[in-house]
Amino acid sequence: MKIVTISREFGSGGRELGKRLADALGVPCYDHEIIEMVAEKCGFDKKYVSHISEKDIRVFYPSTVGNRFMNSPAIQQPVKIVAAQHEIVRQLARQGDCVIVGRCADVLCQDMRPLNMFVYADRLSKLRRCEDRADENEQISEKEIYRRMKQIDKERAAYRKLFTDEKWGRKEFYHLCINTSGKEIKALIPAVAAYVNVWFGIG
Repeated sequence: MKIVTISREFGSGGRELGKRLADALGVPCYDHEIIEMVAEKCGFDKKYVSHISEKDIRVFYPSTVGNRFMNSPAIQQPVKIVAAQHEIVRQLARQGDCVIVGRCADVLCQDMRPLNMFVYADRLSKLRRCEDRADENEQISEKEIYRRMKQIDKERAAYRKLFTDEKWGRKEFYHLCINTSGKEIKALIPAVAAYVNVWFGIG
């Protein structure tokens, strides 16, 4: 089975790379689709699920958790979402060849022997990508974009710690690290797809 997981820094183009790679390989790509599935399964709004999706759910806990807090929705709902996401990621991977973006899929599916990638870039390249994909009516300063980059990457790293002690972004925990700095994502796809095929002994 050919499963590729993609972890990525915010603004690095990892989501685009995952979609284009899946198209090149002729397999499905799962990203926002996972949020939609979790929302349907749990009966929550998609925006709420997206808000929880790659965060350390411990931040939603009261600072002092006593027995009277354990049954509160503030705790139960994030736990339910993470559990459902965990189950859906593994279910999608078991269905067959695919590319899964984020959601700690590399760790959750490690028994299925996926090819795990980490996509990163320098600060300026990430800034430019964020600016290019921003809504034209959205006025966000460079300072705010950098703040958002740092915060989201921090949340992704914390989310990973829920499942493993392997640090998010450390090269030794991935099979392929891709630096997209100054590169057009679609130009990288033929080489990345060729690497995937060689990795899985195809071609």
